[in-house]
Amino acid sequence: MIIGIIGAMDEEIEILVKEMELEGRIVKANMTFNKGVLWEQNVIIVRSGIGKVNAAVCTQILADDFKVDRVINVGIAGGIGQDILPGDVVIADNLLQHDMDTSAFGDRLGQIPRLDTYDFKCEPALIELANKANDETLKHKISVGRIVTGDQFIADIDKIKWLQKEFDAIACEMEGASIAQVCYLNNIPFVVIRSISDNANNGAHMDYEKFKYIAVENSTRIIETMLKNM
Repeated sequence: MIIGIIGAMDEEIEILVKEMELEGRIVKANMTFNKGVLWEQNVIIVRSGIGKVNAAVCTQILADDFKVDRVINVGIAGGIGQDILPGDVVIADNLLQHDMDTSAFGDRLGQIPRLDTYDFKCEPALIELANKANDETLKHKISVGRIVTGDQFIADIDKIKWLQKEFDAIACEMEGASIAQVCYLNNIPFVVIRSISDNANNGAHMDYEKFKYIAVENSTRIIETMLKNM
């Protein structure tokens, strides 16, 4: 089994790359795919870059060139639910793209036209592994629910409230649903795990420079335990 691990930014994967037994690096589409063994699992670890197109291109390369069997996406997200605070961990059970709008043709907001699903569902076994990993290592508050994705950095409180009302979302970010869509199209089980940096809906925030190290440590420990339990 080969597991693809995607982070949007270098900071989100740097510890994982240092921990792995590196066998080689392949550069494609301006992305460096680190191939090797991490906690006894064969992995490809890659920084996709920020945004939906980067994330989708990255995931398709993992499918085509590396034949990955599972995909794990880790990173940072903004909280939407009132009770979600900085430092909490959110695991997606499904994702959709909040900026997909063909409602003029009668489609529901978020629906990709002519696709046979509305949202993209994470693999239940991987959700369970992530939950168990958090319980065993971090013991942070963890929430499971819908994460929404768009090519927008959302800082406006009215937009946050709209995302909650329209999509019943608990977090938002800029890559997860595009990774999920590519995995869906290629029949690859996946999961998206995010550490919460702020929540405009309840006024909670944390200094980003401080938070990013907490988020990286959280995701690293969760992935470590997930891989060891596979």
